[in-house]
Amino acid sequence: MSKILKINKPADYNAWVGKSDSHDLISVINYSELSPVRYSLNQYEVYGLFLQGKEADMDLVYGIGRYDYSEGTLICVAPGQLGGKEDTGEMFNLSGWAILFHPDLLQGTGLENDIKNFSFFDYRINEALHMSEEERDVIVSIIRQLDKELKYPSDEMQNRIIVGFLNLILRYAQRFYNRQFISRTIVNNHILSRFEESLKQCLNDESKLSGGVPNVQYFADRLNMSASYLSDVIRKITGETAGNLIRQHIVQIAKNRLSSGMSSSEVAYSLGFEYPQHFARTFKKMTGQTPTQYIAEKNLLK
Repeated sequence: MSKILKINKPADYNAWVGKSDSHDLISVINYSELSPVRYSLNQYEVYGLFLQGKEADMDLVYGIGRYDYSEGTLICVAPGQLGGKEDTGEMFNLSGWAILFHPDLLQGTGLENDIKNFSFFDYRINEALHMSEEERDVIVSIIRQLDKELKYPSDEMQNRIIVGFLNLILRYAQRFYNRQFISRTIVNNHILSRFEESLKQCLNDESKLSGGVPNVQYFADRLNMSASYLSDVIRKITGETAGNLIRQHIVQIAKNRLSSGMSSSEVAYSLGFEYPQHFARTFKKMTGQTPTQYIAEKNLLK
């Protein structure tokens, strides 16, 4: 079994790479100042940002897969995740930067809630943030300022300033991720096509609806990615949420079945709804009409 380094606090990783602690809840690591170091397969209970340097050919584990990345990319991990490279005892010269911070650092700040919106922390798809040299320079410049702040004597303003730097880094990362989504049009369109095909197959096969109406997580699992990543891709391409696209397909199929003479209850059960009233609410939310009103209107037009 692989040896796993449990990182419950930044000091745990500091001890591994030989860095002194400057703050209980956050660590900024410049690998070029510590090399050579040993790789480690890490179980994180902290947030981590890893900005890769020249050694971009190493084989990194991320969850149950491998990370797709290259020189200058940014890898983001969150508490509860597994990632890194198994320790073989060898020493390696690394460059790049790492920031590890404990969730407690964010308590009482706006970032405590906002960090949940940075979906790149939750991706099970193995894709890092690929940055241009100019974008990487922006991130590195802020990291250097953060590192400098951590060397100052602590005062009542320091944690606010530290969280401010983290917030700025994450906002830039989100901007660059948005750009990446747009630039990877072919890949993303393929994801959308696979999602729509999976959606059609599922909704037209009652045996696949025995567990109820499928949600975003259902399709994300079949596409081997997180629900948040799938939602991001679909929103960038279509302007719609993945959940809304699912409901649109459900309502279109429902309209066809209602028009063919099936009752509202029959349609509800055929689409995986446990209760017909739940189907009626979804139908009305999407169309402005109840199934009964829709059927009545269709009959008047005949």
